[in-house]
Amino acid sequence: MTDRLYYTDARLDRFTAVVREITDDGCRVVLDRTAFYPTSGGQPHDVGTLGGNAVVDVIDDDARIVHCLASPIGVPVGSMLVGQVDMTRRVDHMQQHTGQHLLSAMLSDEFGWPTLSVHFGDETNTIDVACEEFDPTTLPAIERRANALIVQNHHVTVSFENAAEATGLRKPSDRDGELRIVTIEGIDRSACGGTHVDCTGEIGALLLRRAERTKGNTRIEFVCGHRAVSRARLDAELLTTAARSLSAAPHDLPGLVEQQIQRVAEGERERKRLAAELARYQATAMWTACIPDSDGVRRIIMSVTGPVKDAEPLAQQLVALGCCTVLVTNHEAGGVLMATAADSGIDAGQRLRTVLQAVGGRGGGSPRLAQGAVSDPSQLHAVLAQLACLPPLPEPLA
Repeated sequence: MTDRLYYTDARLDRFTAVVREITDDGCRVVLDRTAFYPTSGGQPHDVGTLGGNAVVDVIDDDARIVHCLASPIGVPVGSMLVGQVDMTRRVDHMQQHTGQHLLSAMLSDEFGWPTLSVHFGDETNTIDVACEEFDPTTLPAIERRANALIVQNHHVTVSFENAAEATGLRKPSDRDGELRIVTIEGIDRSACGGTHVDCTGEIGALLLRRAERTKGNTRIEFVCGHRAVSRARLDAELLTTAARSLSAAPHDLPGLVEQQIQRVAEGERERKRLAAELARYQATAMWTACIPDSDGVRRIIMSVTGPVKDAEPLAQQLVALGCCTVLVTNHEAGGVLMATAADSGIDAGQRLRTVLQAVGGRGGGSPRLAQGAVSDPSQLHAVLAQLACLPPLPEPLA
């Protein structure tokens, strides 16, 4: 059993301990006691050094804590080692975790939204709450209320109580025996094994970044403390940079972005109109220049370097002129597109599928437009030869 020093002193950053077990060629170490917090309860693990070796992971293995090192420890079992916890990371986790307790308690008590799950990440955190219809415009008000509770500087204490006697818990515990209870004075009591600050003022600022629907509930993204300040600073810099590129003030950016979106949409509509007009001119020229076969069908063949689907507007303009077939190929990718006029007597989907399947390719589509590809581009020439010379299909039997 490993004595978990962080249970009673979350600010203990340096400690000595005896090596009880060494495995994995010296890279996994179990101590008689530790201040390193393992990944548990959604809170990420600590990092730091143990005997001068970097601690890269900490695992909760039932009653033991396993320290995963970047290199072999190089000492025998029974040795005394010095552990050093990275307190920058630890304090950040303390701020996030205590902030989550306060936020969850406030959302439950004041809005009736119990917390369903929690995720702590390296950059941001989320809580899922039982709220089917969430109005995102309420985020600022919720954020203000949470920060008002934080600055009241409520004491945060840790106690150990028998599960059968522990009362007033925000969420009943399904564990027996002794529970570790984290209490935010006047706000929350929760069974929790994580590390926490001593007063809510140490949480610092709490920033709610966004909310979204998920599986019938609401997911709220948040950050606390130094991380909230860093995130707000980054957001401000991004807004300033974007606004500078438009020669505008940051508060004018939303309106300008909306204008730009509208202009892009208008430009795209005009581009499509011009592309369709150009396709009509090109189609007329190509259709007129193509001499009909003996069956009266014009057979037009094109090769493209991009996706064959991009030639679909031109192909559709061609077949709209009547009695023709259009074949578009990409010899590097092995793609092929076939379009046929209604009066050509040729079913594009059936023809293309039949020819491609014969060489192990795949494709199909409607009677007027079909698309596919061969597995080996070298087969495309044979496919093209068959498609370009196929006679019309016989009329189906009544």
